[in-house]
Amino acid sequence: MSILTWTYLFVGLSFSLYLFIAWRVRVKDTQGFYLAGRDVPAYANGMATAADWMSAASFISMAGLISTMGYAGSVYLMGWTGGFVLLALCLAPYLRKFGHFTVPEFIGDRYESNPARLIAILCAVFISFTYVAGQMRGVGVVFSRFLNVDISTGVMIGMLIVLIYATLGGMKGITWTQVAQYWVLISAFLIPTIAISIQLTGSAIPFIGMGSTLLESNISGQSVFLLNALDSTLREFGWHSYTEAFQGKWSQFNVFATALTLMVGTAGLPHVIVRFYTVKNVQAARWSAFWALLFISILYLSAPSLASFSRYYTIHTLNGVSSEKLPAWFHSWEKTGLILWLDDGDGIVRYSGDSTNEIFRSGKLSTKEIEAIKAQHALWLTTNSDSGINGRQLMIDKGLNGPDRDIIMLAAPEMAGLSNWIIAFVAAGGLAAALSTASGLLLVISSSIANDLYFRTLNPKASEKNQLLVGRIAIAFAVFVAGYFGLNPPGFVGQVVAFAFGLASASFFPAILLGIFNKRVGTIPAISGLLVGIGITAYYIINCVFFGGSRWTFGFVENGITPEAFGFIGMLLNFTVTLVLTPFFPAPSKSMQATIESVRQPE
Repeated sequence: MSILTWTYLFVGLSFSLYLFIAWRVRVKDTQGFYLAGRDVPAYANGMATAADWMSAASFISMAGLISTMGYAGSVYLMGWTGGFVLLALCLAPYLRKFGHFTVPEFIGDRYESNPARLIAILCAVFISFTYVAGQMRGVGVVFSRFLNVDISTGVMIGMLIVLIYATLGGMKGITWTQVAQYWVLISAFLIPTIAISIQLTGSAIPFIGMGSTLLESNISGQSVFLLNALDSTLREFGWHSYTEAFQGKWSQFNVFATALTLMVGTAGLPHVIVRFYTVKNVQAARWSAFWALLFISILYLSAPSLASFSRYYTIHTLNGVSSEKLPAWFHSWEKTGLILWLDDGDGIVRYSGDSTNEIFRSGKLSTKEIEAIKAQHALWLTTNSDSGINGRQLMIDKGLNGPDRDIIMLAAPEMAGLSNWIIAFVAAGGLAAALSTASGLLLVISSSIANDLYFRTLNPKASEKNQLLVGRIAIAFAVFVAGYFGLNPPGFVGQVVAFAFGLASASFFPAILLGIFNKRVGTIPAISGLLVGIGITAYYIINCVFFGGSRWTFGFVENGITPEAFGFIGMLLNFTVTLVLTPFFPAPSKSMQATIESVRQPE
């Protein structure tokens, strides 16, 4: 069967399964809608947490990030996995003992302030919308390539599916749907990765294959390690070595700051934290974190291998190829506008660091704009010392500076020439990863509006029926807003998600950590820290990404702090403001201090 037929089959079966589960476990009360009845087994909750957290960024974009960044891409692995250890030890058990529905509810009650609750609601909604934009973008990329529809149509299909099963089943439906989605996404990731590892190195264990010799090199009697081959080829093309550390904007400080931002951001993400309220007790919350980290590690140990394999194939299937012999995978992805090659006249692709005849991509330009550039490529690619025009720089300024990172993982099976059913199965896995996280984020937005704003603040006497109605309306509203951001994303999937982690690290993590371990912190210091942390982080990201603002160096950071790393600065400012102001303002009430003390006592 063709790739399209297989894709319709896998996507149709998986979507039918998700909708069937949502229908079977549909809920009629707020406990089931927001907390899945608090009876989810620890192993199942760990699996659902893994699917909830391993978003399109993990499945689609992370391998692309590592593939294009090389060594520096490991920052995402360290940050995203280390955060779960921090969450399991420092936050999850204590939050479970507080027993609240949401993070804004915890902050509002812990700091005994409705204004604090409202600020936390705004932070949760802002972070969740930033995060969900990456998921909807991932859905659009998958549909665009594998179902031959444009990205806009793909995003709208994803919106409809999420709307149905999130509003039907609430957290209970989402939880059991995410269990199914975990198995879909992990199988779809491992099958092609193992197959490619065997094909390239003969090893069925991908991370061993990454450090092994290439099979094809043995034909000539020479053993060449995969990573050595990548290093030498990239140096020859004028790029940094694949395994070389701290290059370009990824200085040592930025790598450290980004890893820490992602780590504490993981521990502060509201859609991850809420999962620990769905189990029976504190012990189950701890075991949920253990199971989640175990299930996550299966994919994360394989991602660097797939990234290396994909980079190898990208170079060796494209460089030096004439326009008549471009591989089929290139033509398939060219239709999406996410990879583009502009000929300077000789008809030969040169994938190099200093050539104007290069492989370009477009993540921001419309199809019409791409076609216009193609029609005028002679003008755009003119390099003339007399005119002072640098064609390559013009293309970089237009956002066309290499294959889109979001296609690397999805295109890998096609690069390797794997079977059509594997290529199609990867599409189903990418959709499972994106939709599982999107549904969790949408529920956070819904609970923030319906539970924290409507019920806890505006109408405390609202019936359960009204609360559920408001919650479902809020999900519908959130889906449409998320769809808009999916159609107009502020960056590629991994970058958008990294921004969300930065906002979470600068806002929620200090407020939650101090709320648990410092009985003296009161309302005004906590609110001030929240506002300063998320305010300066959001300003820096928006200014650098959207308005071309210069990066801050503080006199010692070479090339400035990257937007992905700035959450670390926001977190430090949040802690500083909160702790400096604490002695000057009243402490929490005696009853709240007693509650904090009891939460920290072992059961």
